[in-house]
Amino acid sequence: MNEAIGIFLIVLTLLGSLALGVWVAVALFLSGIVGVLVFSTAPIERALASNLWSSSAEWSLAALPLFIWMGEILFRSRVSEDLFSGISPWMRRMPGRLSHVPVLACGVFAAVSGSSAATCATVTKVALPELQKRGYDEKLVLGTIAGSGTLGLLIPPSIILIVYGVATEVSVARLFVAGVLPGLLVIALYMTYIMVWSLLNPDKVGPKDSAQTFKQKLRATRRLIPVLALILVVISSIYMGVASPTDSAAVGVVGSLLLCWWFGDLNWKTFCEGLYSAALTSCMIAFILAGAAFLTLAMGYSGLPAKLAAAIGNLGLNVYTLLAVLTFFFIVAGMFLDGISIIVLTTAVLLPMVQEAGIDPIWFGIYLVLTVEMGLITPPVGLNLFVLQGMTGRDLLYLSKAAVPFFLMLLLAVVLLIVFPGIVTWLPNQMFS
Repeated sequence: MNEAIGIFLIVLTLLGSLALGVWVAVALFLSGIVGVLVFSTAPIERALASNLWSSSAEWSLAALPLFIWMGEILFRSRVSEDLFSGISPWMRRMPGRLSHVPVLACGVFAAVSGSSAATCATVTKVALPELQKRGYDEKLVLGTIAGSGTLGLLIPPSIILIVYGVATEVSVARLFVAGVLPGLLVIALYMTYIMVWSLLNPDKVGPKDSAQTFKQKLRATRRLIPVLALILVVISSIYMGVASPTDSAAVGVVGSLLLCWWFGDLNWKTFCEGLYSAALTSCMIAFILAGAAFLTLAMGYSGLPAKLAAAIGNLGLNVYTLLAVLTFFFIVAGMFLDGISIIVLTTAVLLPMVQEAGIDPIWFGIYLVLTVEMGLITPPVGLNLFVLQGMTGRDLLYLSKAAVPFFLMLLLAVVLLIVFPGIVTWLPNQMFS
């Protein structure tokens, strides 16, 4: 069969399955089966069985369910209340005052969750009622939470960075370290926008609270110490080379269980609910990864990734032009697919191409996560928008408009990473040199 026709059949099967609402993992398997049948004489059942096993037996994948469970445990604890009460005293004198609390709260919770949806839901649950009660502009607050919830993908331990690392065989520990400075950059951009907006709209910011002494602020922040200690133990063990991401994830689970027990939130019901939810999410991601690995095998038989990489190399495209095209592609893809699906669908084809263009795979992973983050706050498949819609009852259009400024801040962050790639590569080069 003509090679172009074979590739067309693979793409048609994939897009047709997704359009019909078939599960992403099943669509990947079906497309892979078509590819193997068209481009290879290997027995389909043996190819499927061996690839399914090899893609599922990655040791680094063991960190995935553990970090997910860690976030689910803390989601059911009083951590969210402690985040608000511990951060808010320090924000009272800044332009925008308590409008900054959701940004910092999302940043902290992202460091113990790794999930954007969990981060968004947790902060919404506590911050939204408090800020509404104090008279803060609802659209700004909702946009801030929607945008800041995306930090769950970038700030380590990030579930999506683990997926990217497994899919591309890139060090997960290096990816975690590489995500730190970009995460702080996004937080800084969000807070800068809030300050500028608040100075331009002073009447839409809540009134000043009564002044607190430095000692009172410290007393309020004391409630954050257990969570910050857990973050420090989990993250520093990876950065210092003491433990692998999987080992540190196991420590994080034990630590989060102990924290919940200490807070009085741990009981048989919350334990089972957290474990069940983590199992569902982990199985979904593992199923998608297995399907993507099988499709990658089929694409390898076709030779498309290597040929595409060679073709791009022969075109002599400027790196900036290539990244501009890819950014547009990922933003559009994020309007219809979730982040994990985008990564597993595209990395097999794109990674050889970007490496041919001289782009560092570690840098590309962080860039990819940032562009995927934009999809979380763009309709029609903006996961954070769905979370907010379910918790507030606001329509999707209203929430999308609220999130536009933070979408633009993410786009600015992508531009800064392209112009200054050292924001991503400097820290891992320092720690792993």
